[in-house]
Amino acid sequence: MYLLELGGEDDAFAAREAASGAADVRRIAPGLAVANAVAPERVRGLAYTHRASELVGRTDADLASAKTLLETAPIDREGTVAVRATDVHGSSGVSSGRAERELGQILVDRGFTVDLDDPDHVLRATFSVGKLEAGGGLEADAETGALFASETDEALEEPVSVCALGWLAAESVRDFGSRAPTDKPFFQPGSMDPLLARAVANVAGARPGATVLDPMCGTGGVLVEAGLVGADVVGTDAQEKMVAGARENLGHFLDADEPSPTGVARGEWHVGRGDATRLPLADDAVDGAVFDAPYGRQSKIETHRLEDLVSGALTEARRVAPRAVVVADRSWAGEARAAGWELEAAFERRVHRSLTRYVLILERRES
Repeated sequence: MYLLELGGEDDAFAAREAASGAADVRRIAPGLAVANAVAPERVRGLAYTHRASELVGRTDADLASAKTLLETAPIDREGTVAVRATDVHGSSGVSSGRAERELGQILVDRGFTVDLDDPDHVLRATFSVGKLEAGGGLEADAETGALFASETDEALEEPVSVCALGWLAAESVRDFGSRAPTDKPFFQPGSMDPLLARAVANVAGARPGATVLDPMCGTGGVLVEAGLVGADVVGTDAQEKMVAGARENLGHFLDADEPSPTGVARGEWHVGRGDATRLPLADDAVDGAVFDAPYGRQSKIETHRLEDLVSGALTEARRVAPRAVVVADRSWAGEARAAGWELEAAFERRVHRSLTRYVLILERRES
């Protein structure tokens, strides 16, 4: 069993992304989840999960309970140790410094040597108190496609109090600040931030050996993130300016011999000018598709009405991929169903006061 420390912005969405690198993910407290197994190389590429640790055990979110748990838990490792404690959102009131000292002393009493600079093993102690949403995500009205919170999502359980201890197994690489949209060689307003781009790429199936398509690739941000976790990527865009800019960005971040910061070989890439409603690809050519649909008033579409463009792109995406992730400023669930998709999940991501992004996760509906 493994402990996952989530990013803290949206636990339901973070857990959904974590499922691309872990098995049987279940949230246990605000900011915390557990999984039956993890792939460390995949954890390194997650956006909204910070760490995965081999679970020692869990108890109530107070220091006395944590100390009792550590005193009685079996420890099957040797070498130097360090303790790192976190009070999620400051919810438990436990002092992380005191927790590190007192839990570290227990390890010393059990025969370990503490090395704060370069330990062989790091014990993570996480404390979290708060209400845990029973579900997560949104549902869509069967007729209109409008998104809404289900009764399960609106109903909150009693507050939970959890301390979880675990030996650190993998950490995500937090280098997203080096790829801020304005810092890329080619930038356009409205570009998706790299954290969300990485998350939707992961949900779409980006990983070594997979191929991910973005049929409305814009500046190529999603493709960059997919390529940095090892996927080969294909992009099209209707505007020659965007095609040229995406090529510049992809070449900058993916044309390098050394492994990506996540430790895997960078994916190969191809970008060309094309119509998302008529893709020059064979059936089932890619493993996943992901696109950021044009946003109403801000969109500049020369050859299609917005509704026709998105509907056509959804139809083509279903032809070439078994899974798709759509990011938009509204629900396109009705159009997705009409195109033959099943809505697996939907999430709401607030960007700022005047912009909320919706993330639709779609699975091909078999005829």
